[in-house]
Amino acid sequence: MAKKFILALFILVLVIVLGLFMINNHNSVDVYIDGENISVETHSLNNIDLDKFNEDVCDLTMNVMNDTSSNASTLKNDISKLCDEYGLKDSSISIDSTLGSNQIPVMVHVDGTSMLPTLQDGQSVFINKTHNVHVGDIVVAESDEYGGIIKRVADIKGDSVYLVSDNKNISYEYINGKLYEIMGIKTWVNINDINGVVFDY
Repeated sequence: MAKKFILALFILVLVIVLGLFMINNHNSVDVYIDGENISVETHSLNNIDLDKFNEDVCDLTMNVMNDTSSNASTLKNDISKLCDEYGLKDSSISIDSTLGSNQIPVMVHVDGTSMLPTLQDGQSVFINKTHNVHVGDIVVAESDEYGGIIKRVADIKGDSVYLVSDNKNISYEYINGKLYEIMGIKTWVNINDINGVVFDY
């Protein structure tokens, strides 16, 4: 009876020790984004340069924040590839933010007066990186004609989104002896050219 008890106790201790080892040997990467700042916390027993790895994850995250075609899934895939490069196999990757899990907030600055009176020149706004847009949303987009713009969604037809300025004022200006009408931008962009929807300003 005593031998069976000792054997059972030994097996229980062995299972607990192996379980703790497996839990502690698990690789995890936790990324937090507040729109401006990125923090990375990596847990691993592997012998790697964690500071360099975390710096590389921050760089990847910044690239995704600035790329209109990237999102939280893109970021997770990129981090997973980086984990493989560093030998961190089977890592769990968590993206968290002020908007919740698997959301990427980004702070951008308004340049110009075309969104008056809603947005002021130089004002900081926060966008959620998403292509889930609706008529009436204010979005940041990359236009082939105008470059980076912040406009309101006026219409959506399939993958095409019609963007307009809030500022409806029209002015006139002489340029090289010719009179030009100056008004806010109105343009169509592809849904994939939208970087995100403004959620705070």
